[in-house]
Amino acid sequence: MTSIIEKRLSLHQRLAEQEEENRALKSQNTQLQALATLGSATCMIAHEINNLLTPLTTYAALAVQNPNDLELAKKVLDKTVRNCQRASKIMQSMLAVANGQNHQKQDACVRSLVEEAFTCLCRDFAKDGITVQTNVPEDLRVLCVPVQIEQVLMNLILNARDAMLPGGGILNVTAAADDEHIRIVVSDTGRGIEPEHLANVFRPFFTTKTGKDRPAGSNSGSGVGLAFCRRIVDAHGGEIGVTSKPGKGSTFTIQLPLKPPHERP
Repeated sequence: MTSIIEKRLSLHQRLAEQEEENRALKSQNTQLQALATLGSATCMIAHEINNLLTPLTTYAALAVQNPNDLELAKKVLDKTVRNCQRASKIMQSMLAVANGQNHQKQDACVRSLVEEAFTCLCRDFAKDGITVQTNVPEDLRVLCVPVQIEQVLMNLILNARDAMLPGGGILNVTAAADDEHIRIVVSDTGRGIEPEHLANVFRPFFTTKTGKDRPAGSNSGSGVGLAFCRRIVDAHGGEIGVTSKPGKGSTFTIQLPLKPPHERP
């Protein structure tokens, strides 16, 4: 009897020790998840801020080369102020997304979101041999966090530009709505994506852009841009997908709910 009692006590003690170890492991796992989230957020922020700073650097260099062009200097300063304000909003927004927080959604004009994305890129695409075509109804509106959807559009537009360098092509941005969804489509006539890569393009840190293979003027990839796009679209209750043919171009489709979840049937 004494032996059985001792065994039970020993078993209870081992169970208590294992439970304590499990609690410690869970605590460590939570800390590691927080570090991983912080790391992802840092990469995303660096990627997006670089999207804003790169064209500003080009503009500023041009202004330095033309010191007597007051109109150009004013344009550079206006763009700098505007993009610095956006950078601040982007950092707050992206950290909130990385931490699983929700920003207040607003009723936004889709055409304005597209125009703002192009404006913040500070780039004349015609200089790259790229024709930009947009077809977005003026009255089309969506409930969203505007700065986040603008960043998604900026990512897709920059990727489309890179895919068409150095030969140029056509960048097409369209939007339309049905009874339940708004679809925003960004397509290009660039080099396209190989079939074996399509399933991975939204995976964090996956990239087909390597510095040695990239044309002059394009960006080498960090693999966080499209992952960020998916995370933002998912947070809005939507979906993002891609179709592509090598040598024929790519089409990215964003689908956002027309109504918030509590208003859907």
